[in-house]
Amino acid sequence: QVQLVESGGGLVQAGDSLRLSCAASGRTLSTYAMGWFRQAPGKEREFVATISRGGFTTTYADFVKGRFTISRDNTKNTVYLQMNNLKPEDTAVYYCAIVAAGSASPLGSWGQGTQVTVSS
Repeated sequence: QVQLVESGGGLVQAGDSLRLSCAASGRTLSTYAMGWFRQAPGKEREFVATISRGGFTTTYADFVKGRFTISRDNTKNTVYLQMNNLKPEDTAVYYCAIVAAGSASPLGSWGQGTQVTVSS
């Protein structure tokens, strides 16, 4: 069973950048498509970005296109989310997850997430 641990969140100002990491243990991540999701207070969890097993195909939610970049380093068993030009509405707990190939449907259990707070 894969265990996922997110890190890299924090409190930043609008316009700042953060890079989130998702480290996996238990299995090799290279066999899975991966995704980032987020959940803001009082809202449902929503899709942010996905990346294919080899890292060649990525998808993004419209509200992060041009600002966020998902990437992966399969040699380190880690997936990243580079977030630039952060906005207060990006404030949320961010989670990574295994996703079904070619979709944004999460599979398996969630990690604890990492809190991102963007002040105006």
